[in-house]
Amino acid sequence: MFNKNISLMALLFMLLFSACSKREIVIQKSKSSSLPENTWALEGQNEKEENVDISDLNHGVSTETPTTMKESNTKGKMERVRFPVEEYRRLATTGNGTIKGSIYLKTAYNKHIFGSNTRLYLNPITSYSKQWYNESYIGGYKMEKADSRLYNYLRFTTSNDQGQFAFYGVPSGSYYLIGKVNCAGECGYNIPKSIRIATKVKVKGNKVVQKNLTRLAD
Repeated sequence: MFNKNISLMALLFMLLFSACSKREIVIQKSKSSSLPENTWALEGQNEKEENVDISDLNHGVSTETPTTMKESNTKGKMERVRFPVEEYRRLATTGNGTIKGSIYLKTAYNKHIFGSNTRLYLNPITSYSKQWYNESYIGGYKMEKADSRLYNYLRFTTSNDQGQFAFYGVPSGSYYLIGKVNCAGECGYNIPKSIRIATKVKVKGNKVVQKNLTRLAD
């Protein structure tokens, strides 16, 4: 009888211990250090994706020559042309084209300073964007704030550590390819500068277009 009681008590103790020692299952979220996939800035995307820095479309951040760069600080703001709604409505919204290349500055010694992990844009060439390119980027004028409807037509991506970038699913058409490179002592500047670069690029059908975005560091 005594042995039976001991056996029952031992069994009860084992059951209680087993119930109290159940393992807690912990699900850990995986983290990825890689860059996000290339995305498009289209209508309906969340605020984080739409709220990107395109201050270069409002100001003469950088220009083609040292002279016009200095002039950008002395000229008054230029009034923008009216936003051409119908012109933008006629733009293709889907496509299969690809634009890829590298973004970098070239120093006087032909050294390449790559724009790593920087945002790049495709801005469709229209009468509205032509004004920005000719008057602000080339001419150095500061512009009034861009119409918010323009943001729905900008496409963007991010370069990797080596300054390489790619846009996929690009609709046929002509674009301004825009990006910036941060540079300091390696470019001969006393303080860090953010140098904006813009160029024209055209894509048709499912073609793959190689286009580097580059300029000389002044």
